[in-house]
Amino acid sequence: MSQGRVLSRPDGLPSWFDPLLSRVDSCRTEDFTPLRPPAGGGRPSAVLVLLGEQTPGEPDLLILQRAATMRNHAGQPAFPGGGTDPEDADAVDTALREAREEVGLDPASTDVLALLPDLYIPVSSFVVTPVLAWWRRPHSVSPRQPAEVAHVARLPIGELVDPENRIRVRHPSGWIGPAFQVRGLLVWGFTAGVISVLLDMGGWSRPWQPGRIVELPEASAPVPAARGGAPDEVLP
Repeated sequence: MSQGRVLSRPDGLPSWFDPLLSRVDSCRTEDFTPLRPPAGGGRPSAVLVLLGEQTPGEPDLLILQRAATMRNHAGQPAFPGGGTDPEDADAVDTALREAREEVGLDPASTDVLALLPDLYIPVSSFVVTPVLAWWRRPHSVSPRQPAEVAHVARLPIGELVDPENRIRVRHPSGWIGPAFQVRGLLVWGFTAGVISVLLDMGGWSRPWQPGRIVELPEASAPVPAARGGAPDEVLP
């Protein structure tokens, strides 16, 4: 199992990052998932876990929603990211390149802070490295690949930890996991699992009762959204 690693603590970093970064070096894969990669490994990939703020002291998280027409993960909210390309030097390169291609993120607007432990996703055989970053200079972002990305949203941490927005979902396979209903998005699966652990690590979590379970549709159907809608463009 791999372990998290802090890469930098730049000047000007908001103080709300401190509890999260203080726990990165000690977090391990098993803190996020019991799943282990197969002996032969899996396909390397990375996602960008980008935290910023529009109001001082109120962090938010950048999330995109996959297009409903995609073969895999149709309609599902996710972190920007994807498989590693041969020209990528490392997981940081992969995460920033994917975010630029998917939503138009300027890599120079971010400060990469840490690598979280590698996580295995059996359905795609990806071994994913979540790259934690600070959005130092937020700017407008929007879907750049309409065939893959439908919407982009900045989800406030305060809304993610609201007990009214936290639920569990049951996949047709029988799997039950954490989920969030925030700003018109139903966030579940790998993304929700990572968010749930990060909320605990950052000291943001609030007590909630995991009683309500939402049934997910068959895997081939688009994931239903919660009330409201997500904008196609996200402003700073």
